[in-house]
Amino acid sequence: MAEIVRMPKLSDTMTEGTVAAWHKKVGDKVKTGDLLAEIETDKATMEFESFQDGVLLYVGIEKGGSAPIDSILAILGKEGEDYKALLEGEKSKPAANEEKTEKKEEKVEASSSGKTETTTIVETAIATTAIAATSNGNGRIKASPLAKALAKNKGVNLSMVKGSGDGGRIIKKDIENFKGGGSALTATESFTEVAVSQMRKTIARRLTESKNGAPHFYLTMSIDMDNAIASRKAYNELTGEKISFNDIVIKAVAMSLRKNPNVNSSWLGDKIRYNQHIHIGVAVAIPDGLVVPVVKFADHKSFSEISTEVRALAAKAKDKKIQPADMEGNTFSISNLGMFGIDEFTAIINPPDACILAVGGISEEPVVKNGAVVPGNIMKVTLSCDHRVVDGATGAEFLRTLKLMLENPVLMFV
Repeated sequence: MAEIVRMPKLSDTMTEGTVAAWHKKVGDKVKTGDLLAEIETDKATMEFESFQDGVLLYVGIEKGGSAPIDSILAILGKEGEDYKALLEGEKSKPAANEEKTEKKEEKVEASSSGKTETTTIVETAIATTAIAATSNGNGRIKASPLAKALAKNKGVNLSMVKGSGDGGRIIKKDIENFKGGGSALTATESFTEVAVSQMRKTIARRLTESKNGAPHFYLTMSIDMDNAIASRKAYNELTGEKISFNDIVIKAVAMSLRKNPNVNSSWLGDKIRYNQHIHIGVAVAIPDGLVVPVVKFADHKSFSEISTEVRALAAKAKDKKIQPADMEGNTFSISNLGMFGIDEFTAIINPPDACILAVGGISEEPVVKNGAVVPGNIMKVTLSCDHRVVDGATGAEFLRTLKLMLENPVLMFV
């Protein structure tokens, strides 16, 4: 008997999915456990296996199409079996659901043909120099209204026309007798529209809720990175490993949270959760947007363990192989744009965290040490805090501890 395969809910926050690829086509035999399709969720692109045997009779969502969870993804049954009664049954459901489905189908139809559409709005011949504003000695070309209109129609640049009227004024016959030809260019107004991915929709929704819902305030501190630079160089040379400054920051943040547990918290509406465990979310940029893999129990891990884990998670994210479990459980987040040459910035809190640390690049600056101006290596960090949970003094104390850790890396080896 034919059975409906519905759009699955593949993550706790997923409300709709996009079919990234079909691995079976109509008429193919399908066995339990066969890879049926790849579904793009709000967090990752995941493989979807069949839970039953049969023949693929009907595809409800074409490649690139999106639909809410529980929509008809496909129909499996016996070869040649009539499945139209199942579709009719779906259509006969309450009008509200039908209307919602129809709207979604319209949306899918508009975007399923391709992710990128280029639309030409208008093509207009324009003069290379604005007709009414071309400058001469007094800042304006003298021309009769009729001459201006005629020049516009012919695409003639008035600045190239010699006027025969009073005071050099350009008149109709000057345009008609102009032999220089038009100097108009054809320009095209156009734009590109790209269908919004499930990941981008979720990023937009979550960060809008965070920014509008949590009263953010920001604390910025400059950190002398001379000792961190020397320690990293020595560590890499002596161990043969390659840890990054980001790895050092993650370790320093984790140890600072251990000493400032009130920052390692979440606002839950009618209560505040203070986490005893430390799970650091690390923002990773990918083509579709931004994901935040989580380094769990970061305070108990060495530099090399953190480095290995972050690299592995970043690779999975960029290959679209990261799983929801890799991005769950964060208690604090870090966003580092230093590698892009950004000196400092502010980040939006990543729920359910109470804080996020924005890390800028290390820049050479003159600093005062022992009363003398000497070259220094400064890194600026900005802590975004949810004021419902973390007060200014609490955030400042955390940054002071972080500064102590990064300026004295030996403290992170004990």
